[in-house]
Amino acid sequence: MQHLRIGITGGIGVGKSTVCEIFKRIGIPVYDADSRAKFMMTHNPDLIQEIKDAFGWDAYKRNNELNREYLAKIVFNNEEKLKTLNGLVHPRVSEDYEHWTLDNRDKPYSIKEAALLFEAKSYLQLHKVIVVTCPINTRIERIMKRDHVKREDVLKRINNQMTDKERLSLADYVILNDGRKSLIEQTLDIHHQILELREKEAVPLKS
Repeated sequence: MQHLRIGITGGIGVGKSTVCEIFKRIGIPVYDADSRAKFMMTHNPDLIQEIKDAFGWDAYKRNNELNREYLAKIVFNNEEKLKTLNGLVHPRVSEDYEHWTLDNRDKPYSIKEAALLFEAKSYLQLHKVIVVTCPINTRIERIMKRDHVKREDVLKRINNQMTDKERLSLADYVILNDGRKSLIEQTLDIHHQILELREKEAVPLKS
């Protein structure tokens, strides 16, 4: 029977990781694309060299430790530089994800968590996508508390991302993390819908 690739995304501070923890608890493997990207930027020799070629040797410290402050200064508010960096990292993550999916193909489905799932077009590797959403004020307060940053800084981050309206227009399933509806119930409901879908028909990749 078909192994389904399910994506999960949403803006900063919506609670994607919390939802993914629920999926993990019920035995569904979760691929954290953002964490894997950070790992590969310090462990993949080819990617390390490509980043050095594009941004200079100062992009790394000793022992190939990524110089995040240096890179952030270069790509922050520079769309072309950010596009260059993403153009190097995203293909490597896609390759890594393909290998990971093969290792987990015995499961009915797996989850790929990524903040830039739509922006990077990596949702085209998937069969269905879950979008997690949350009231904007709740998101702002959550990020301020979590990252110890000012409200203006949070708003800058949010404004640099795709809007909820844009994400929801591409969603197959939606989870509302507003503190009122149970996250566990919503996640389990989608879990059962995915299992039912898998049993009914062959599901094409997104297009």
